[in-house]
Amino acid sequence: MRLDLDPKGLDWPGLMRAGITGLRLQPAQFWELTPVELRLLLGQGAGTGAMDRSGLQDLMASFPDGPQASASD
Repeated sequence: MRLDLDPKGLDWPGLMRAGITGLRLQPAQFWELTPVELRLLLGQGAGTGAMDRSGLQDLMASFPDGPQASASD
């Protein structure tokens, strides 16, 4: 029997092997995890860097603080 990968490309057998064998999770514990939680447990989420100036400017443009008070107010 051939095991096809999920359309999103997740390697379910590999993920299960890492979770159950490597992390020693029970199958029920494995299936209760969200993908984000599993990535964190496997150490895959720790490599994100700090926000750079352009990222901050994009964030500020998307969520402005509102009108700025002038120094004379």
